[in-house]
Amino acid sequence: MLNMAQTGTKVLTAHVPLPLAEKVDLMAQRLERSRGWIIKQALSAWLDQEEERERLTREALADVENGRVIDHKTVQAWANSLDTDEPLPVPR
Repeated sequence: MLNMAQTGTKVLTAHVPLPLAEKVDLMAQRLERSRGWIIKQALSAWLDQEEERERLTREALADVENGRVIDHKTVQAWANSLDTDEPLPVPR
């Protein structure tokens, strides 16, 4: 998460649907925080999530490029075994 105490600020403007704005306002009231605080928390969490998704995607593509893959038949056999009395070990 960004350390906002050590950075400057910039005002961003976005049009959001009224139901979403109402949810933000309700959450701000419930948590006794400002609307801005709620928006910063949500935006920061979303950015962290997207950065992690991008990192994992790059990691997966590197695995494919380096031949570190499991063929479909092996994965399918493992998945099919999960509802049996003796499931196969996780493919590696």
